[in-house]
Amino acid sequence: TDDPIVFNLIEGGIRLMVFLLYIWGISFMGGIRRVFQYHGAEHKTIFCFEAGLPLTAENAQKFERFHPRCGTNFLLIVMVVAIVFHVFFGWPDLWLRILSRLAILPVVAGVSYEIIRFAGRSENHLVHILITPGLWLQYLTTRPPADEMVEVAIESLKAVLPAEDIPAGSGNYRNEQKETTC
Repeated sequence: TDDPIVFNLIEGGIRLMVFLLYIWGISFMGGIRRVFQYHGAEHKTIFCFEAGLPLTAENAQKFERFHPRCGTNFLLIVMVVAIVFHVFFGWPDLWLRILSRLAILPVVAGVSYEIIRFAGRSENHLVHILITPGLWLQYLTTRPPADEMVEVAIESLKAVLPAEDIPAGSGNYRNEQKETTC
């Protein structure tokens, strides 16, 4: 077929499959698995903060590691939105195709950001169904964290929050550096 819509859909599907296979493949690497545990700790900490609970490892561990506003969801949405946008540009010569895709990338990212923002606030069941693939992808990009990882996530969040926004009773996990002498 010479249909540019079909070409764009096939190319987008291949790009999506390469991305998913890459995430799946690196999830078996020990160092990446640890990064994914910290990613899970980040989500649990954010959920705890959004619930208004004191930021403690015990409280945060009660929450899910799958967050609707995750960057993983964002990447997946960007890829799907890009497929939709690319269909409207046909299948021009390679250089024009590359330039057109680079030119619309900010628009694709902006639309994707608004979708994920909306999904994070929405109680609509259909919206939750639409973001479910991104939540499923987090089975690969997050892992259950150890308490120590959650403590790091808590301290990281506290470091960027104004002091008055830190819930009362939050843990203090920051290790004080002790001076050593030679």
